[in-house]
Amino acid sequence: MNAESRRIRNRYLVLSQFIWLPTSLIVGVNTLFLLDGGLTNVEAFAANAIYTLGLVLFEIPTGMVADTWGRRTSYLLGAAIQLVGNLLYFWMWSTHGPFWGWAVASLLLGFGYTFFSGALEAWLVDALKHAGYDGDLDPIFARNQIVTGVAMLVGTIAGGFIAQIAALGAPYLVRAGLQLVSFLVAFVLMKDLGFHPERATGFGKQVTTLVAAGWRYGLKNRPVRWVMLAAPFYMGTGIYGFYAAQPYLLDLFGDQQAIGVAGIAAAGIAGTQVAGGFAVPYLRRLFRRRTHILIACAALTTASLVVMGLIQNFAVVVAMLVLWAVAFSASSPVRQAYINALIPSRERATVLSFDSMVSSTGGVVFQPILGRVADTAGYAVSYVVSGAIAFFSLPFLLLARRENVSADRSASDDAPKYDESVRRPHRG
Repeated sequence: MNAESRRIRNRYLVLSQFIWLPTSLIVGVNTLFLLDGGLTNVEAFAANAIYTLGLVLFEIPTGMVADTWGRRTSYLLGAAIQLVGNLLYFWMWSTHGPFWGWAVASLLLGFGYTFFSGALEAWLVDALKHAGYDGDLDPIFARNQIVTGVAMLVGTIAGGFIAQIAALGAPYLVRAGLQLVSFLVAFVLMKDLGFHPERATGFGKQVTTLVAAGWRYGLKNRPVRWVMLAAPFYMGTGIYGFYAAQPYLLDLFGDQQAIGVAGIAAAGIAGTQVAGGFAVPYLRRLFRRRTHILIACAALTTASLVVMGLIQNFAVVVAMLVLWAVAFSASSPVRQAYINALIPSRERATVLSFDSMVSSTGGVVFQPILGRVADTAGYAVSYVVSGAIAFFSLPFLLLARRENVSADRSASDDAPKYDESVRRPHRG
């Protein structure tokens, strides 16, 4: 890796942490925050689902912003909109506002995040190619996983104890301050390299072109399609499993006021991101294919969720949360590298946003259902149901394995090989 590539990688790591550090301050207390704001379990998880709905509705339009107006513009818009949504969230809590207010705030937060997803990753890949880097992407995504894990470890512990010492809304005010800083940092550090937006042809034509490209290199591209379709099942239920753990752990711990315990548990999960990132190079040597890693991690997710429901013990549930988090953290960089190897630069942000949109549909559909199960039958039953849903990701990942593309078999071949006559990647 040359000096310019190293600078780009380091800027990517910094910009990524200014997304995740503000988020980590509230992940350990978010469900408790919603319940303290006057919402029921169903309403709390409905609010989370509306956030996820924002991801689904706006992923493609905002991916197009990144592909037509620039990755930097997209990131700055994301930071600004998330700041507004976060402050509205705090206002709803402080006033015990109506559910529709929570819904608007949740939608804004989801809308803001969609400007990040795809844009920053596309910025990294394009800038590295501009700098002459032709190595693997897995190690860079794994390093980001490690740094993100450290940031979330610090943020979740801090957020939990800030909430316990001050108030459940305090971490949200700190988060707002960090979001403002993230806007300023991106304004200074982030420059589009290796990518030149083309706006002269008109926005309508660009939209049509990019939608077609998102379809062509996304769902129509079979190796990418199967990995995309698996995500709603194990990612959507995983989101529920994480956020439901906050009140579930306090129930098992026997002290509803021990908010710091929820923060520590979330911090433990964040710590596993570091372990998952370090594990990626070893997993790539241990498993012959990337899809083998994805299948193993999806199976661990399924098993972890079921055990969390069947064995209602604080220590066991924490252990299963950690196992789930390790599986998720180890699979994420591998999945990123696999998909990026199969899509072209010009449509990269659009396709990555499309992938994020498909993944988010699981959270939209399953979170309200599982919240209702928790209200009527308890958190333990809802975890068993979550595991049953996550199981359905496995057939799609097995289909991805059968595609046998070069991006799956080779850790060193991250360059996409296109055959325009058939409009799909070569099978190596």
